[in-house]
Amino acid sequence: MWPLPRPAFSARTSYDTCVGSTQSKNRREKLQKAADSAEQAGRRFRKAAAKSTLHKLRPEAFQLQGITGGDAVTWAYENGMVSTMKGRRIYDRLMAAPAHDICPLCGQGMVKSLDHFLPKSEFAALCVDPLNLIPACVDCNKAKGDQAPESPETVTLHPYLDNIDDHPWLTARVVQEAPTWLEYFITPPGHWDTLLTSRASHHFEVFNLAELYSAQAGRTLNSIRLQLTDLLEETGPQSVRAYLEGEARTRRAARLNGWETAAYQAWAEDDWFCAGGWTGI
Repeated sequence: MWPLPRPAFSARTSYDTCVGSTQSKNRREKLQKAADSAEQAGRRFRKAAAKSTLHKLRPEAFQLQGITGGDAVTWAYENGMVSTMKGRRIYDRLMAAPAHDICPLCGQGMVKSLDHFLPKSEFAALCVDPLNLIPACVDCNKAKGDQAPESPETVTLHPYLDNIDDHPWLTARVVQEAPTWLEYFITPPGHWDTLLTSRASHHFEVFNLAELYSAQAGRTLNSIRLQLTDLLEETGPQSVRAYLEGEARTRRAARLNGWETAAYQAWAEDDWFCAGGWTGI
């Protein structure tokens, strides 16, 4: 949901680096002979991404020549990228890409692993392709699992390829009941096409962002409840609104589509809330 700069490493550079330190001569030679198939897989992956046809890719076309899928993942990714000094440099560079270690898939969790955008269990030739490796938090990595997209609409948003953060799209609504809470949803900008809207909605659902953001907003409200009550009692609803609008501006400057931005904006715009809706009365 939040963009990252494309990795500086090509598919071929990453592959050659990861397999070049393989200690077994026979295994190293076998992996090196398969380098062209890894490079070709990377080109097919990029071409499909550009044409919005990732859902049409078939696992059988993304295997390393002469190497079974399980061996490819173990030898190239687990041993070559994660466990060797040279490969680990690429791994660490990819992990360090998000600002403040914030997961780009949810904008909330801390990056703890690399998620394979197309699952390595099926697309073994892409197992060390930097464009297929997304820094992610544990929850997002688990939520996505090993599912490959089945249609254009079920391709989750790709932080390297989909930049949707230029315009506001994340919205929250105050639910006027006791205790109050926020409902989060997507409000697509006018220039989004139907496919992008569907993909963003699917991403929102896969990673359970509505519930995640609502829970975070509830914790934030609990922490500012006393301050809001004091403002209301001292100078009335307008002071509450002014405070919330100021907080919304501050957070908008840091992250246009952050859950905090949407939360403070929703609270500020709701008359019922500014008149004391958080009190539960």
